[in-house]
Amino acid sequence: MIQTNSAAERSVKSSADKVYFTYIIRCSDGSLYTGITTDIKRRMSEHLSKGSKSAKYTKSHTAKKTEAVWECQSKSLASKLEYRIKRLKKQEKEYLISENDFSVFKEKVDQTDYSRL
Repeated sequence: MIQTNSAAERSVKSSADKVYFTYIIRCSDGSLYTGITTDIKRRMSEHLSKGSKSAKYTKSHTAKKTEAVWECQSKSLASKLEYRIKRLKKQEKEYLISENDFSVFKEKVDQTDYSRL
């Protein structure tokens, strides 16, 4: 009997099927934190708990609320968006949050790769 789905094939398929999120959190001091995850609800709970899985930044800057979340189909796309957001000035991040306008980025970003939730 021939097995058509090896463990390696299943692993590749399951990681390719994952949805990734890039998010921005507002902290109690008004600062903004940007990250990526595959489970936004779990990740926000980790930030709020200030436990071992919380980001170092949100341990010292208490996470208050999720400001923006974008969904995409790969870790690479999520990481690229995170990198670009982290390079923005705070005023530009605020504009991105309020307007969801990717023209704020200096380099071209294909907005069709991302869905705002």
